[in-house]
Order: sequence, then structure tokens, then C-alpha cells
Amino acid sequence: MDIKSMKNYLYWLYCQFELITCSYLMEPWEKLLFYTFNITMLVMVLYTAYIFVSVHISTALQFFLHLFGNQHENTVSVVK
Repeated sequence: MDIKSMKNYLYWLYCQFELITCSYLMEPWEKLLFYTFNITMLVMVLYTAYIFVSVHISTALQFFLHLFGNQHENTVSVVK
């Protein structure tokens, strides 16, 4: 894929975004506020996902390892 087609594709995506959000009808100062708000929300969601998803995954792994560890110990003690 060459640079020109990539540039055209990114421009097409931007035009689709403007059509979907109807931001092509806004004045420049309204677009600035709208894009600033959207970018801020996106950054906050990504930061929250980065911080809290890793904590939840770690907690879930500890829970399942503890759960499966107890089952293994119970089966060994029954065999003795």
C-alpha cells in the first residue's frame, strides 16, 4: 500500500467520521470543543482500562488459581 492511497483512506475515514457525528455542520469553534471533548473522553477511557482491567485480570487469576489449587489438594488428600 503506497502513501497516497493511505492518505486518501485516512481522509475517507475522517469524512465518514464527520458524516456520522454530523460535525461537518458545526462551526470551527464548535468543532474544536467537540473534538477536544471526544479526545478527552477517549484518553480517560483508555487510561481507566489500562489501570483497572489489569487489576481485575490479576484478581480473577488469583481467584481461579486459588480455586483450582484447593480442588487439587482435596483430591490428593482423599487418595491418601
